[in-house]
Amino acid sequence: MISKEFFDALADLEVEKGISKDVFIEALRNALISAYKKQYEGGASEVDIRINPEKNSVKYYTVRTVAEEVTDREREISLAEAQLLKKSYKIGDTVYEEFIPKDFGRIAAQTAKQVILQKLHETERDNTLNEFSDKKDELMTCVVRKIDAKNVVYVELGKGQIEGVMLPQDQVPGERYEVNDRIKVYVKNIKNSGKGAQVLVSRTSAGLVKRLFEEEVPEIKSGTVIVKAISREAGQRTKMAICSEDPQVDAVGACVGNKGARVNAVVAELGGEKVDIIQWSENALEFIAKALSPAKVISVTQIGEKSAIAVVPDDKLSLAIGRDGQNARLAARLTGWKIDVKSESAAAKMEELHVAEEESEPQSEEE
Repeated sequence: MISKEFFDALADLEVEKGISKDVFIEALRNALISAYKKQYEGGASEVDIRINPEKNSVKYYTVRTVAEEVTDREREISLAEAQLLKKSYKIGDTVYEEFIPKDFGRIAAQTAKQVILQKLHETERDNTLNEFSDKKDELMTCVVRKIDAKNVVYVELGKGQIEGVMLPQDQVPGERYEVNDRIKVYVKNIKNSGKGAQVLVSRTSAGLVKRLFEEEVPEIKSGTVIVKAISREAGQRTKMAICSEDPQVDAVGACVGNKGARVNAVVAELGGEKVDIIQWSENALEFIAKALSPAKVISVTQIGEKSAIAVVPDDKLSLAIGRDGQNARLAARLTGWKIDVKSESAAAKMEELHVAEEESEPQSEEE
């Protein structure tokens, strides 16, 4: 039914996989009890199963309670009958009697196999979660292993034992992924699903840009230069706001690098995506002006709570707004402000209208 080879296999698994033999034994015991009850549903007594790996044995016992008046012979036994087995039994005691189940060998063997496979699966899932619990929000290099019909990309992480999943929404529009490509990804999340641990990775996350700059810029890695905010439209443009904790360190210069070497390395990894490095400012209006880079801003005026008008030269309006409004949109996300971009001539006309309206308002006579 369950042979010596089975117990030897448990011992091997304990060494190879680091799974305690006792964990397997307890899981198998519970599974066999459940399988027995299912097999003999309706007529079976309560049963207990004892597994002894030292003796390579599995023993089955009926379980009955000593009762003053027996109403269910499958679960109860009279005091007189119990004392024939052992004189010390008294009312309320539990009596275990060994028996050999009929036609249960095949089911027991199948159950044992299922328990081993399930425990191996659970252990691999737990190991994945433990190994990657501190990898969330980190940058990792991986190898593309499969792309399915739904365009989900499966990658190999770490030493090849962990599978990462990159969903279509986490893939950069225009980027093509081929099997065996080596790419850098951002570990977005680690999920414990019913089918196992799932590591979700991304190429579109703003966190990817931050981690790439950490790799290239020692001042960010050390904490001298702080990344305050990032807004990104993957594959097209990223704006990153930074500041320096050391007045002697130029934050923007540190990120750009000698002849642009550092920022160019990040841009290359992002497939040519434009990256604007913005000097962060505590002054919100000043920060907005810088966030609209590469456009030059003449003035920024607050017109409401977290709402402002930015005035730019007429010939820089399209640059400030960007294609399909992208530059202004990213600047708004970066700063957290609603930004209305106006050309200098449009702003002047608005001011003239405002002045004219004020002058045309009737003046009340003073008493």
